Formats: sequence, structure tokens, C-alpha cells
Amino acid sequence: YWLKLPRDFFKRHDIKFIKTLPNGHEIAFFYLELMAESVDHDGQLRFSPELPYSEGMLAALTDTSIEIVNEAMKVLKEFGLVKISEDGTIVLPKVVKMIDSASDTDGARRVRRFRERQQEKLQNVTPALQNVTATVTNDNESKSKSKSKSKSKNLKENIQEKSSHFIPPTLTEVKIYCQERNNGVNPEKWFNFYQAKNWMIGKNKMIDWRAAVRTWEHGDNQKQKPQSTGNQFFDLLNQEASS
Repeated sequence: YWLKLPRDFFKRHDIKFIKTLPNGHEIAFFYLELMAESVDHDGQLRFSPELPYSEGMLAALTDTSIEIVNEAMKVLKEFGLVKISEDGTIVLPKVVKMIDSASDTDGARRVRRFRERQQEKLQNVTPALQNVTATVTNDNESKSKSKSKSKSKNLKENIQEKSSHFIPPTLTEVKIYCQERNNGVNPEKWFNFYQAKNWMIGKNKMIDWRAAVRTWEHGDNQKQKPQSTGNQFFDLLNQEASS
């Protein structure tokens, strides 16, 4: 198995912003080492079934100073590039789609297993989505379906799939997106509003948080647009320093 690193990896907004931080290049390289180490484990890292990795163990594994590891883990978790499960397993959400092997079917099988595990771990499924799941299951088992029922089933499957894969953004990601669009939306207000609502829009789980931000651009929830310096990263740093 190997890691398919996109050509524009270092041009991504999160990676570019990380590189501007103190020790940013070391943090980016540490993230690459974690990604490579997790290739054979579906984007997850754990020393053994009984023992999760500590930050000291990660330092020894990657030949990185413990100070850099401590700082890197905080930054990577803030950007949503690293998550820690309840049992201490380190999860790299973006890695699973970048794994490939000598056989395309092997890669597809890994992605499918990952999605099945994510669906099993999903806890905040609304009753409406649970009903959708039950309806889809019954439709699959039924051999006599009209064309209208088939279209309805496909629509519900699409809604379920998008909702089950939704990962809430971090506050920093929202700040960067608002700064990039220079839309005048208050990122803290937007983030706190939807976090308090458990990332629900009405009775449904949020599917696309960026679309929700764009919706606020035309509403009454934003403040007057700030003056931009022309550099999104310095604008963001100035904004955080004044808040």
C-alpha cells in the first residue's frame, strides 16, 4: 500500500497556514510522517490493541523532539487533520481517501470498510435519518417497487450518505474560509450558533458547512466587513490578536 499525495497538497489552505506558524515546517513534516505510518491501518494509528500511542512514543517513532510533537498535535487537532477517539486511537480522517494499492479493488475495499466503521460509530443520527435508513433497507429487500418509489429511495440514500459523512469544522477552518471570501460573517458567532444546535439545520443534520456560511452572507447575522490587508493569513492573525 502507498499514499497518493495530491500535487496541490502544500497549496491547501490548512497546510499553507500551518507552514506560517512557528515551527510550521516541522509540524507539516510530522503530519506527513503520521500519514505514511497510518497507510497500512486505514488512516489510524495505535501501538497495540491494548496500548494507544502517547506523544512521547510518537516522538520516538518519528525522530521528532517531544516539544514539536506536543505543539504539532495541538495544531493538527485544531485543524481537524487529527482526531483522538475515545479509546485513544489516533485517526487521520483525510488519509483513507489517499490510500492505494497494487489492486484498485483493494483500495476500494479499504474505503468501503472505513465508511462502514464510520457509520457504525455515528451516534448523533436524527430520528428522521433513522427512518430513511429503515426505508432504504426495506426497499432493497422488496422486489416489487414502482419507479416513483425507486427515485424516492435514491434521493433518501444520497441524503443519508452525505449526512453520515459530515465532519464539523474547527473554528480555525471557519475563520480561514470567511477570511478568504471576505464576506463579513462573524466566524465565532456562526461557529457557536451551529455548535449549540449540534450542527443541525432545522430538523436535518448539516451536510455542507461552507454552504451554510455562504447562506449567512446574505442574511442579517453578519457584521460589517473588515478591511482586508490583501493577505488572508496576516488578516486572520490580526483578527485573532484583536479578539
